[in-house]
Formats: sequence, C-alpha cells, structure tokens
Amino acid sequence: MTSDEHARLMRVNQANWDARTPVHLASRFYGLDQDLDPERWFAAFEWEDLGELTGRDVLHLQCHLGTETVALARRGARAVGLDFSAASVTAAQGIASRAGVDVEYVRANVYDAVEALGGRQFDVVYTGKGALCYLPDLTRWADVIARLLRPGGLLYVVEFHPLLNSLGPKPAPDEGPELLLRHDYLGGDGPVHRDATHTYTDGPAVEGATASYEWMHGIGEVVTALTAVGLNVRSLRESDELPWPRWSRMTRTASGWWRLPEPRIPLLYGLLATR
Repeated sequence: MTSDEHARLMRVNQANWDARTPVHLASRFYGLDQDLDPERWFAAFEWEDLGELTGRDVLHLQCHLGTETVALARRGARAVGLDFSAASVTAAQGIASRAGVDVEYVRANVYDAVEALGGRQFDVVYTGKGALCYLPDLTRWADVIARLLRPGGLLYVVEFHPLLNSLGPKPAPDEGPELLLRHDYLGGDGPVHRDATHTYTDGPAVEGATASYEWMHGIGEVVTALTAVGLNVRSLRESDELPWPRWSRMTRTASGWWRLPEPRIPLLYGLLATR
C-alpha cells in the first residue's frame, strides 16, 4: 500500500474520530459529567515505569479527549497532548480547563508531530491504549519518536496487547463465552476495515463518518521499529488486566481493573525505551 493510500485511510479515520468525539463526551464510559478521575486509566506499573514527572516535558501522542494527559499534568509534568481530530482537541482543551490544569494541545497527524511542534523535544513521550492500531507505518512512527525525544529521553508505550486486538471487538449477543481469534496477531496483510454506528463506549450512535481502518502490529514489529532508530528497550511488561470489563465474565481485581478467568492471557503491555 502506498503512502498516498495510507494518508487517505488516515483521513477517513480522522473524520471518524471527529464523529466519535461527541459520542464519547456523552458516554458513561468516560464519565465526564462526573468528577474527573483520569488516573483510573493508568495501571500502577505505569507510574512505576514513568518515575518522577515533576518539571519534565511530557508529550502525549494520539491523546483523544486528553484524560491521560490531564493525569500526567497533575503529576507535575509540563504536558502537551497531540491528536489529529480537531473535535477531540477542542474537547480536550475544555476538559483540562474544567480540571484546572495547564495542558497545551496541538492538532496534527502523529507523522507530522515534529513539524507541528516546531522541532521541540521532550523528556518523555507517552502513547497507547488504542493508538498504534490506527498507524499504518511503525517504521515512520519510530523515526518521529526518535526526533521528538531529547538525548536520554524516555518513550513509554502502554498498548492493548496484539492478542487482544486479534480477538476482535466485543462478541455479538448471539455468541457464546468462547474467545475467538478474528484477526491476525501479526501485521502485514493490510488494514482491517470497520463500519460501525457504535464505538467501544456506551454513548449514542455515531452520526456521519462511521468507517475506520486499523492495522495489526505484533510486539516484535514495535520493538524492531524502535531499535532500528537507535532506541534502547529497557523493559517490557505484559498484563492480564484491562481498565474496563470488555467481556461480561471478567472479574474486578484489587486494583479496580478487570481480569478474565484462568487461563491468564496478556491483554495489555508496557514498553519502556530510551533514546
């Protein structure tokens, strides 16, 4: 697939996320009409890996509504959020303002982040939880990451595990409790086309741009892309918990997150790399 075709499909995704934004703002899933609790989207191990953030320049790529960006700012970071959806950036600015935190938001495609941010570099780049699947080219993404980080800077990717992505969306009502593989674990066979009027939240139906495209990326592809641009992978965690119950038979853990009954499988991973 050519870069022009990648750009076209990403424009489709951009329109889809513009259309999703009001749906997500109205959802109980995000609960933005209640007291904002952005730390609920973070596993305890994320804060351990990130370390002290006070006074550090932190960039959150593909930030959507900026809930995690707000949490980073509350931890003392000079936080910047970037997203390609104008509707999401506008919503994120309002959420940060109501939370009383100082966050800068920039609207740009992640591949244009270096130029959009004026060549600025950061101590920490944070990304994940449903971000990488919307990027067709991880080699290009890794090159952007390397240019955004200061020497010694830290990249932290906290992503849904490729195994979770290969299991596909939430099972249909007529399906049994079995976990079925619906998509490739490994990338390389092109995008998965989706056309849905409802998103992963409980919000109302999406109006207008319902189509989107996702690309599968195995962990090996992520690690190879990052090491190819000179980043050093420091740690790789795999977790069997999610911040919401994707399947009805998941049980709540002491952390407040959710886990499937045994046998345990990885649902989330945290990758820490330095420049």
